[in-house]
Amino acid sequence: MNKDSYKILGVDPGTNVLGYAILVVDKKNLSIQTMGVMKLQSFKDHQTKLKEIFLQLQEIIETYLPSQMAVEAPFYGKNVQSMLKLGRAQGVAMAAAMTMGLDIIEYSPKKIKQSITGNGNASKEQVSAMLNSLLKVELKDQYLDATDALATAVCHYHQSFGGSQKTKYSGWDSFIKNNPSRIKK
Repeated sequence: MNKDSYKILGVDPGTNVLGYAILVVDKKNLSIQTMGVMKLQSFKDHQTKLKEIFLQLQEIIETYLPSQMAVEAPFYGKNVQSMLKLGRAQGVAMAAAMTMGLDIIEYSPKKIKQSITGNGNASKEQVSAMLNSLLKVELKDQYLDATDALATAVCHYHQSFGGSQKTKYSGWDSFIKNNPSRIKK
């Protein structure tokens, strides 16, 4: 895999709504190739939803050719049935990616929020606002599942191949010296 140019499929699993996003990395420039949601509420049973997740994710992979998938791990909740369903959705998404040859990495919701906003307890809206600023796009709040998928992909970029958070600075003077384009005039 070329570390200068590649694509990451971000997935926010769900059994009613699954978010996905393709993040294009070209050197250190990030852009969105596509993002959206799979609406699965209309399918009558859980097995059909899982089959649709598998098939639709494989189609997305065939269309956009990402080399890796970053997936949000299920969070621990009190409703065991919901956790099981969410875990199955994540497993099917991972199986779809594995059968297509993608490398897969999983991130906790807290790690994703920390990577994007600096706050592991940030709201979905705060994550969306930070992605708007980082990627210089206008993300719509009605697609928060897709935004979460995008955040997962951006988190993976930061954690793996030298995203901007890997650079350590000794102070503000060092940061400004190494990032003159970030100064607002």
